Amino acid sequence: MDKSKFYTNRLNIIIIAIICTFLWGSAFPAIKVGYEIFNIASSDVGAKLIFAGYRFFLAGIIVLIIKLLMKQSIFDLTFKDMKEITILGLGQTTLQYIFFYLGMTYTTGVRGSIINGTGTFFSIILAHFIYKNDKLNFNKILGCIVGFAGVIIVNLGGSSVLEGGFSFKGEGFIMLAAFMLSVSSIYSKKISQNKDAYTITGYQLAIGGLALILIGYLLGGHLTNFNIKSTSLLLYMALLSSVAFALWSQLLKYNKVGVISVFNFLIPVFGTILSAIVLKENIFDIKILIALILVCTGIYLVYKKKESVD
Repeated sequence: MDKSKFYTNRLNIIIIAIICTFLWGSAFPAIKVGYEIFNIASSDVGAKLIFAGYRFFLAGIIVLIIKLLMKQSIFDLTFKDMKEITILGLGQTTLQYIFFYLGMTYTTGVRGSIINGTGTFFSIILAHFIYKNDKLNFNKILGCIVGFAGVIIVNLGGSSVLEGGFSFKGEGFIMLAAFMLSVSSIYSKKISQNKDAYTITGYQLAIGGLALILIGYLLGGHLTNFNIKSTSLLLYMALLSSVAFALWSQLLKYNKVGVISVFNFLIPVFGTILSAIVLKENIFDIKILIALILVCTGIYLVYKKKESVD
């Protein structure tokens, strides 16, 4: 089947985007469990980066091995190709997660999750200036506002979300992480037009993950307590990253950034629901239902007009 037709079919786009955001949402409870079983202290940034690095490095290797098992070459890349993929890996994986983990050290999970949702705004605004057929319109603006309202609601707790001041090392770094992901998504779309998106995904994850591991060790971090449980969790996180990033890269390759990015609002909703299930918390909360309705409404508003392939 023609890849372009498969990845531009409306129903396929929705299903694939939901699968990707569900998998990324499952990473939230998985990371929390991982910190516990690997005995990673909340202030140990080095160990956190190593943990993330192992996850993404393994994810990249898995994608590349699958390509080889399918008897498809992963070596027919030029020096220019590898330079572009390395830049993507260092931006989308390494820098994004350095900013994210450092930022989360200086802010709360609620504020971090909400601010991380600004990445969708960055993607849609950048696409407006970069692509002639991906301009802002009333539906996109309204859809983003409604979707972001859902992200805020799902993170509302007992204390005020706005409590405390703005810290550049905290909220500022989370915003930089969101911005890096948006820029990287657009760059990924650019370099994947004449290359295989799965191969690009495999190499960029492996390169970005390796850089995170090296930086983590330079910061004095160590990862210990490897056993069947912790190793299985790490493998699951690598698998979810490999599947989600590979499928998402294909969506970005064949569709408009502004349309695909709005699905990112589902990540914190899925993250909240799955965290509640895994951590045995109450999920029968009206705010989750309201948030899900708002996010889906926002996606509908952005997506309801028939979109053409770039």
